[in-house]
Amino acid sequence: MWRYRNPVEITFGAGALDALPTLIRGRRYGLVTYPDPPFASLAARLRDLCGDPLLTINDVAPNPDMRLLSAQSSRFAHAADRLGVIVALGGGSVIDSAKVFASAPGRFTAVERYLTMGSGADELTATPIVAIPTTAGTGSEVTSWATVWDTASGKKYSLARPDLYPEHAVVDPQLMLGKPRQLTISTGLDALSHALESLWNVNVNPLSAHHAVAAAREILVILPALAKDLQNLKLRTRMAQAALSAGLAFSNTRTAIAHSISYPLTLYYGVAHGIACSFTLPMVLRSVSDLEGLTREGLADIFGSDLARAGDQLEDFLQDLGVSTDFRNYGVRSDAWSQLILDAFDGERGQNFVGTKQALMRAAGLSAQRRPSKQREPRHASPRT
Repeated sequence: MWRYRNPVEITFGAGALDALPTLIRGRRYGLVTYPDPPFASLAARLRDLCGDPLLTINDVAPNPDMRLLSAQSSRFAHAADRLGVIVALGGGSVIDSAKVFASAPGRFTAVERYLTMGSGADELTATPIVAIPTTAGTGSEVTSWATVWDTASGKKYSLARPDLYPEHAVVDPQLMLGKPRQLTISTGLDALSHALESLWNVNVNPLSAHHAVAAAREILVILPALAKDLQNLKLRTRMAQAALSAGLAFSNTRTAIAHSISYPLTLYYGVAHGIACSFTLPMVLRSVSDLEGLTREGLADIFGSDLARAGDQLEDFLQDLGVSTDFRNYGVRSDAWSQLILDAFDGERGQNFVGTKQALMRAAGLSAQRRPSKQREPRHASPRT
């Protein structure tokens, strides 16, 4: 027996942004976006389409941090009772921030208490969200959670609530045409990680696996071509659709061990999220190559029946994109790397992993003996979206 649920309505295709007035349905809206000039132009286009927003949050930073989210959330206080919908225009950091604001407009303390103490759920709200992703990778437009960072204390939280699925996702590949190569690669690899992580997952089901296989097979073909032809709308469209499929896959499974490993890499070493969660994929793939069931079936559909070679295939793919699979190239020492992998199994996402600690450590060429961990000072992380 298995279940699959995703309530997000999706409008997809070039020019999909023009459907926004119909989706807002005359409601007063708040706009959440980035401060960069291209987004100012898009915000002006939104105003032409839908009228002026009730308020605008346009200083979203990569990897939303509690301190900034608190200040931003306070700006909703005067408008919370008149706010009908939040329009999130940007990458995953924007959509995640919008989910925080939707949970308690003007009252970040309620969200913080829920994140840090697990209490006060009845105080949280769920303002409707229309999510408009401008990158192909995050999947946040079709999930019910948001990543929140507490850089000061070196922690990462997941704001996960069933009523945080966006009301509508508007995926317009034309909005992705101006994205630079490195961002295109990083976000595309984030989507690949979502697809594969949903397969080596205790929560995998036939429908999530179907989405995952479709996404991964497409990304492995499209991303190298897109990296060489960034203005190609056809390739952007196919990449956006693949990222959406990956989002639909992990919206029901969540991620697993590669993401659990990635969080300290972003927090402490400043590795961009899409790279941090993808350069370990060949290692993880090697560790699950002898598993059976949906995991094996899905991976074989992607890489072929000889899964013993699949890790090498994936490593070659990453290196051709200029992504190293050597942890030392990200500033991590060997002793810290071993401990980081072991610690990842204790995390919520690590517990989703269908493989074993022993097999993963063997694939990493390491011992499974745990060492005392050292406290590290968090660094400001590189862009996630």
